[in-house]
Amino acid sequence: MDLHALTLLVDILDAGSLSEAARRLKTSRANVSYHLSQFERKLGQQLVRRSTRRIAPTEVGLQLYEHGRKIRDELAAARDTVSTLGQTLQGRVRLSVPSGYGQLVMAPWLIDFKRAHPGIVLDVAFENRVVDLMRDELDIAVRVMSEPPDQLVARDMGPVRYVACASRAYAEAHGMPAQLGDLCIAPLITSAVVGRQLRLAAYLHGERHEVPLSPTLTSENFHFLRQAIEAGVGVGLVPDYVVQSLIDSGEVLTALDDWKLSIFGTRMVMLYMPNRHPTRAASTFVDFVLTRARQT
Repeated sequence: MDLHALTLLVDILDAGSLSEAARRLKTSRANVSYHLSQFERKLGQQLVRRSTRRIAPTEVGLQLYEHGRKIRDELAAARDTVSTLGQTLQGRVRLSVPSGYGQLVMAPWLIDFKRAHPGIVLDVAFENRVVDLMRDELDIAVRVMSEPPDQLVARDMGPVRYVACASRAYAEAHGMPAQLGDLCIAPLITSAVVGRQLRLAAYLHGERHEVPLSPTLTSENFHFLRQAIEAGVGVGLVPDYVVQSLIDSGEVLTALDDWKLSIFGTRMVMLYMPNRHPTRAASTFVDFVLTRARQT
């Protein structure tokens, strides 16, 4: 079997379309389509169903894809091992991290990693949207969730603890929430998903409660949310790492401390594709970040 053609099939299905595969391979769509058609003709089997925008594997194509992906990843790992023998560790790690956690917690880790491994290229996206690792050409994604998807490897990075909080000045002027229901009427500062009703999951003594929320200030920029809380604009509902230093200094007070609060999930997890032999750069990065996460 033609190994180059098999690898091309993997690249096409990973890309999701012939045009995107051509862009990634830096060639023309016609060239990609021609070689795919030649591969199908030699095998006497249709491997890909084509439409105007998307493609999908046939049953035979999917089986070949699984074998081809393993072979491609094995070859990439072998090349990486040979190229780094006796040399400074090199390679590229493509990473997506949540905007708040990435900036407020992970940024120092990423800088320390670069200092320790200057030969590794880190390509970091700070974003909160759900990502498709294959479509977005990512090696690793870090996300907040309660139940990671079964089709991905999920490495636990620790709990995510939300706090209800406000500046000392706000607390003295308006008081702090004493009950969960108070969060429904307070001027609430938090992150939200556009077009989706925001709901707070709250746990106390093993019982789960759910409260609908109507924030008066929302943003995906957690630095801005921290500034708004500190300025006394309202009651913040944010992960503890956003305001921990202000809590420690006494500038910000917390409420409902007996409750375990959650909006988007209870765990921070690192996600990557299964059945993929990671490069030494990616493996080193995963171990480094998990070690730092466990030290926090």
